[in-house]
Amino acid sequence: MAALVQAAGDDPIGTALSLAVPAQYEQLIEDAGNTCPEVSPNLLAALLTQESGFNPKAKSPVGAQGIAQFMPSTWESHGIDGNGDGTRDVWDPEDAIPSSATYLCTIAQDVKGVPGNKQHNMLAAYNAGSGAVQKYGGIPPYQETQNYVRSITALANQNQGGGGKAATTGQATTAISAAKEMLGTPYSWGGGSVNGPSTGICCSPNGNSGKTVTGFDCSGLTLYAYAKAGITLPRTAAAQYAASEPVKPGQVKPGDLVFYGESATSIHHVGLYVGGGWMIDAPRPGTQVRYSPLDTMTDLYAVARPTSHTNKEI
Repeated sequence: MAALVQAAGDDPIGTALSLAVPAQYEQLIEDAGNTCPEVSPNLLAALLTQESGFNPKAKSPVGAQGIAQFMPSTWESHGIDGNGDGTRDVWDPEDAIPSSATYLCTIAQDVKGVPGNKQHNMLAAYNAGSGAVQKYGGIPPYQETQNYVRSITALANQNQGGGGKAATTGQATTAISAAKEMLGTPYSWGGGSVNGPSTGICCSPNGNSGKTVTGFDCSGLTLYAYAKAGITLPRTAAAQYAASEPVKPGQVKPGDLVFYGESATSIHHVGLYVGGGWMIDAPRPGTQVRYSPLDTMTDLYAVARPTSHTNKEI
């Protein structure tokens, strides 16, 4: 996987913001996304999507805080007063978003001598630390970090070069067939890639680790299924929604993705619609890939259709 990610070229991710982001953050992202050559508005938007889904109140199980998910120690050393109000507030997007950009630029300098794609190395350092990228001479062999780089880069490249086309009926059929072949595969938190089932990461909000389980989590399954159809999706459910076209009621087709959450920024589950009010999904730790009714959860948020793009595979 590391070799696959590193093999991508050094073409910069688009310099104009083309990803859909909450309106109140557009100008912040446009401005901060031009802090240094290694950072672009799209890359910054994709990172914020991956980190928090644009939730300024997000807090991870390990203590990362705010829209950019800064650990307290990192915020202490790298947080800036972006809006000039005299306070560095990790919970204030006007401080956290420009801080995220300046921190990315700082670590880009830390790893500038490391071979490979500069943006990929920068993102890997944001996730795993500059020391790990320097130690391994590029993206370290950590599945979480490899997925992180791949997901953010794929999302940042969405809508570049004229946008994308919604998945065709043939692609949807291929994705469904791929998912059906995985029925009975164990759930693994953070598990699954374009290559199929894999061990996951630690840990779910309830403390379940996927490190010893080979399988899929919900978005890992949809990522794999659509990779078989030639469509590259981001890694997380929220990012997959951002990279898909919403489908109106009455126009839902087999192969569409079904998303659950209270809002676009709090999507926590995704399944692959197969028709008749059913989907294939990887529900939760302790279960297997299975057929589930669409009302299996009460917070059905939206249905959306994946889009294909002309960007190179990473």
